[in-house]
Amino acid sequence: MGTPAFVQHDGPVPLRRRAGDWGMQVAKLWRSLLAVGAMSVLIGGGAHAQNLDQGKPAPKLFADGCATCHRSARGLAKGRFRLTLFLFLQKHYATSSSSAWALTSYLESVDTPQRGRSRAAAAKPSSAATRASRSSIRPPASVPAQ
Repeated sequence: MGTPAFVQHDGPVPLRRRAGDWGMQVAKLWRSLLAVGAMSVLIGGGAHAQNLDQGKPAPKLFADGCATCHRSARGLAKGRFRLTLFLFLQKHYATSSSSAWALTSYLESVDTPQRGRSRAAAAKPSSAATRASRSSIRPPASVPAQ
């Protein structure tokens, strides 16, 4: 008599596969990975991040992002180079480089003196006001000699 084609064992069955079975498993794995990759490309391509700050004027950007900590924009750009201020704002506060440049320009425009009259000239009183104040301040009249 010959050995039967199917033999039932009481213990664990050793995992032996034929070479053709492994090839089929590898092919299934590659097809699954390819399908997952294709789905991620198709799904991920449609989801783009929106820039919510795009098109906002610089004062509005300051009010939305900076006004909670800074009461005024004055003095924030004082003594800073334009490029370093831009890089700082871009890294910490702005959502894009265009909004960082807008904020940089706004902060610099707030800190620059107005044209026509400099801050030093604005702080000094005019010569007419100086003459009027000198005439009003006088020492008392001299006491006549006896």
